[in-house]
Amino acid sequence: MSAHRPASYALLLAAPLFAAGIAVTARGWRQPPYDWRTHNISDLGNVACGVWDSSRPRPVCSPWHPLMNGTMIATGLLIIAGLLLSWSVLGRGAAVRAVQLAALAGAGGYVLAGVHPADVDENRHFLAALLVFGAGNGALLLAALPQRSAVLGPARRVSLLLGLTGAAGTLLFLGQVDLGLGVGGMERVAVLPFLLWTVVIGSAISPRPEAEREARPDVPATRSRH
Repeated sequence: MSAHRPASYALLLAAPLFAAGIAVTARGWRQPPYDWRTHNISDLGNVACGVWDSSRPRPVCSPWHPLMNGTMIATGLLIIAGLLLSWSVLGRGAAVRAVQLAALAGAGGYVLAGVHPADVDENRHFLAALLVFGAGNGALLLAALPQRSAVLGPARRVSLLLGLTGAAGTLLFLGQVDLGLGVGGMERVAVLPFLLWTVVIGSAISPRPEAEREARPDVPATRSRH
């Protein structure tokens, strides 16, 4: 089997898995209920209950935190697997390699964040956040450069738009400027573009039925019946 199919599946699955993990874990909150405008994504993975974050105090109690931390680890591993399996598919050259390395670092940030919840190891969790925000969105901006890549080339405009959105969201989130979305909402503006980009790339490398038939001459083309 070509590496295209598992690479595509891995990249396409990462974003919906992450979204599902957030939605399900948030339902476990009772006192207080989870508020996407007030709470960070990382609050879902906090192990202990209590008032968290001296700079922006908020009550945090996430009974299903193992689910969220496991989801973050799985999300990062899926993206890493998809990137490695599609390594040669994305093309050659320094620009393509820079995209791949930055994206791997961003994906590694998810794994690191899941392994080190914010209230267990704040320093390593902060490093994980920097990788997700910085390297992840940096990969999208870099992905707007390669022109000859059969995969990245056609997606250059989308990559640039997502990268600029993520970069702006990161700066606003770090500056605690929410523009009416809440700080938690602005964090999602910073985080989601990278995950959406994995869907774009996963779709782009997904093998088409026509290509599979050409690669397997023993499979006859479907004939229409009159």
